[in-house]
Amino acid sequence: MGLWQIDTDTLARSRFVLSPFAETFASLKLLHSGTGAHPGEEAWLRAHLPGYHAHLAADPVAAPLVRAGLGKAWIADFLCPTSCEGESFEATVARVRAAGAGEARADLRVSLRGPLPAALERDDLPERATALLTYVWEETVRPYWERRRRALEADVVARTARVSQGGWAAVLDSLRPGTRWLGGSRIQVNLNAYPPREVAAGADLLFMPVTPRTGWVSWEGRERYAVVYPCLGALAEDHDRRPVPAGLGRLIGTKRAALLVLLGTPMTTTQLVAVTGQGLGSVGRHLRVLLDAGLVERRRAGRSVLYVRTAPGEVLMEASGGARGA
Repeated sequence: MGLWQIDTDTLARSRFVLSPFAETFASLKLLHSGTGAHPGEEAWLRAHLPGYHAHLAADPVAAPLVRAGLGKAWIADFLCPTSCEGESFEATVARVRAAGAGEARADLRVSLRGPLPAALERDDLPERATALLTYVWEETVRPYWERRRRALEADVVARTARVSQGGWAAVLDSLRPGTRWLGGSRIQVNLNAYPPREVAAGADLLFMPVTPRTGWVSWEGRERYAVVYPCLGALAEDHDRRPVPAGLGRLIGTKRAALLVLLGTPMTTTQLVAVTGQGLGSVGRHLRVLLDAGLVERRRAGRSVLYVRTAPGEVLMEASGGARGA
């Protein structure tokens, strides 16, 4: 399993950041797999797989580049640089373009664990990779970025609240399968059989949520490390398609029930407005009724006020057949 040895000061300084590039790379992985983890991903794939396949067909290098770059257990380093905090997609992908041809080929041999196919023995691999990643960003991610960004921000707020409640161990244990705090300044970052890696003191440790159900780890030299993980399921799904149990809707009202369904994951009023399409006043009124009924409660995380289902709210969800893990 992959282990990172990390000092407590580095962990204490670690932070959650959003990365348009990481979201784009996760979306490329989803397009490559062609299989969604939930109805929202399936709908997105139906909309964008035909265009993606057409793009691959128009560039004979693109398909073998993706197959080689994603590898079997290792992503080619040049293809997926570690984003900096606040870095735009364009700034990160510029580092893909800046990779040397020899570096790109060497990275692909590592990810393939063998020789390159003849189609990849060429000097323009960084430019071809940049063109492919830019296509994925412009055509399949950027049109949805504002909505995805709100979902990712909600995830960060929820994770931050969990830090205050259960410490970093609770957060790390919940990020994704294979990631957990082992104690003794050790983080298990995945289940792959890689040698332990010592994270340099003073390095940046970044946690980056993405909406597709995928994740990976990366680093830039010894100064920056990232753990990319899937956004909380309730936030990553297509909320407009998420069903509200009919009985629950009849009992407390469809819009109010929709909020209760979502609040298995802590969310702010602004985030609820964003993902439901309800107006701010409507959301506020429904939350007040749910609060008065004891079905949700408020929690504070820094300057944010989060709403989340209470134990009675969970019982009501289970009785209506609508409970889902957050």
